[in-house]
Amino acid sequence: MSKGWAGRSALFKAEGDQVNIGLGGGPALDIFNDGMTGIQGDREMTPDQREAILGLVIAPGRPPKVTPDEVLGRFGTSDGTGLGLSLLRDAVERKDGTDVELALIVCFTFGLTAEHLHALMELCRTDWHQSHEDAVLALDRLRSPDAVDALVRATEWVPDYLDYDESRALAAKAIWALGKTPGTQADLALERLTASKDTILREAAEAQLKRRR
Repeated sequence: MSKGWAGRSALFKAEGDQVNIGLGGGPALDIFNDGMTGIQGDREMTPDQREAILGLVIAPGRPPKVTPDEVLGRFGTSDGTGLGLSLLRDAVERKDGTDVELALIVCFTFGLTAEHLHALMELCRTDWHQSHEDAVLALDRLRSPDAVDALVRATEWVPDYLDYDESRALAAKAIWALGKTPGTQADLALERLTASKDTILREAAEAQLKRRR
C-alpha cells in the first residue's frame, strides 16, 4: 500500500471471510456518498407497504388486519416513530396527499415527537392534500407553542374540499388544540378569536379561554 492512498483510492483488505473497505477521502468516498444519496432519495412506498399501513386502520366491527410489528417488518425497521417521521417528511416533500394520509396513520400508531412539528405545520398551511384535520389532531397531541401560528391558520381558511362543512370542524379542532397549548402566545390567539364574526369560532375560543383560567 503506497503512502497517500486515501486521497485517491479505496482500500479493500480481506480478513478471513470478511472484506474491510477503506474509502479514504477522495473520489471513492464521493462515489459512495453519491450512491447513498440516490438510495435515500428513493423512499416512495411500495404497494405492499401501503397495503400494510392500511391494515392498521380499525373499522367498526373489524380489528386491524396487521399488527404494528408486521408493518415495521415490511419496512425493515424496528423504529416506528422514526419510520412515521421519515414517511411524513418524504410525502410532504413530494406533495403526495395519499402518502401523507398513510404516513399519518404510522405516526398516530407509533407516536409523535417534536421532530414531526415542521412537517405537520407545513400541512396546516398548504392546500395540495386533504389531511388538515389529522395534522391539527397531531399538533393537538404535541401541544407545542411553536405550532400556534399554524393552528391559527387552520381557523382562518377553509380548504376547498371542506367547503361543505358549515360546522367548521377543522377550525374547531384547531381552537381545541390551542386551548391545550401552553403559553401566552396561545392565550393571545384565543383572545383574538373571541372577536371573530363567526359564531362557532367565537364561542369555541371563549370556551377554551374559560377552561384555561
